[in-house]
Amino acid sequence: MTRNAKINTLLLLLVAALAVLPLALGLGEGKEEPFTGADAQAESAITELKPDYKPWFSPLYEPPSGEVESALFALQAALGAGVLAYYFGVRRGRRQGAAQALAQVQSAAGAQAAAESTREP
Repeated sequence: MTRNAKINTLLLLLVAALAVLPLALGLGEGKEEPFTGADAQAESAITELKPDYKPWFSPLYEPPSGEVESALFALQAALGAGVLAYYFGVRRGRRQGAAQALAQVQSAAGAQAAAESTREP
């Protein structure tokens, strides 16, 4: 197993542990919504501390359900991942193209030098 494969395997196991350990250890038990986002936790903390608090503004679009909100969030994450993957793919392709062009120039220069050395008596 190569060094990169070992590192990738270790990172994969670490990510899996981060996903499974909170569920296995029961860290969300005893809460009404155990794994809510930071926005919902902040909202509940504010209403607990100041029940008469009025928000400054309201959202432009309120999804009809939590499932739709989650789906929109997943779509946003997928689009962001696609943009990043495209960017890094273009960068890699340009780098590979530049390396191939340089190799072609060097091989052409070497062939030209070889041809000139055989012409001279």
